[in-house]
Amino acid sequence: MKMHGAGNDFIIIDSRGREAVVTEALAKALGDRNRGVGFDQLAEIRDSERGDFALDFWNNDGSRAGACGNATRCVCDVVMTGLGRDAVSLVTARGDLRAVRRADGLVSVNMGQPQRDWREVPLAREVDLLHLPLAGDPVALGMGNPHAVFFVEDAEAVDLRARGPEVEHDPLYPERTNVEFASVTGPDRLRMRVWERGAGVTLACGSGTCATAVAAHLRGLTGRRVVVDVDGGVLEVDWREDGVWLTGPVVHVFDGVLTPEFLAAL
Repeated sequence: MKMHGAGNDFIIIDSRGREAVVTEALAKALGDRNRGVGFDQLAEIRDSERGDFALDFWNNDGSRAGACGNATRCVCDVVMTGLGRDAVSLVTARGDLRAVRRADGLVSVNMGQPQRDWREVPLAREVDLLHLPLAGDPVALGMGNPHAVFFVEDAEAVDLRARGPEVEHDPLYPERTNVEFASVTGPDRLRMRVWERGAGVTLACGSGTCATAVAAHLRGLTGRRVVVDVDGGVLEVDWREDGVWLTGPVVHVFDGVLTPEFLAAL
C-alpha cells in the first residue's frame, strides 16, 4: 500500500502470517522515486503476541528507523478498518503503543513519553539537553528517534538542505539525528520544517512534530497541547500524563504488486 499523513509518504507491506520480507536492499530499491515507488519511510506489519500487530520501519536509504508517527497512524487506520474497531494496540521498537480513530476521522497515536536522558536520545556525552553546545542553541530529546530542535524567527527562511545534513551528522549524535526548525506563530501554534535522518527533507515527520512540541513546552514557549503547521498540512500534539499523542489525517493512495522483474534486480 502507498499512504501518506500530511504529505509524509509511506510504503506499507503486510507480512502478517509469514516471515518478514523487507531487507535493506528492498527498502532502498522501493524508496527510489525514479526506479521504485518512492517513500519517506517504509512500514512492515508483523504479527505480535503483545498487541494487535507489530511494526518495523525503514528509511529510503535502507537504514532502520526507530519510530515513525505518521506511518503508525496510517497503518493503524488500515488495521482498525480491517478489524472493524476504532482502537488498536501495537508493538514497535519505541515500545507498546496505542492508537484511536476520532469521531472526525483523524487518527491519534500515543507515541510514549519523550526520552530526556542523554544516553537514551542518544548523545555522545552528557550535556544540557535544553541548550545543546551547537550553533543555534537546539534542544535534544528522543521520541524513538533522536531529534535536534531549533527555534528560529522564521522557519521558512532556513536552508534545510544545507543545515539538515550538518546537524544530522554532528559527532554529538552517534546515531545521527532528525533536525527540526520551528517558529512560534501564535498561542500554542508552531510552524515546523524538518530534515529526517536517512530520508532528507520531508513534508512532515510525526516523531519530529512530537519532539518539537515537547521542546517548545520545555522552553516555555507553548503549553502542552499545540497545533503544528508542517509543509504537508496540520498536525496536533497533546503531551498528556500517559504520553505524547499525535493526531492528524491519513490518506490511502493505492495498492500495488511488485513484479518479478523488479524483485529479480535486487
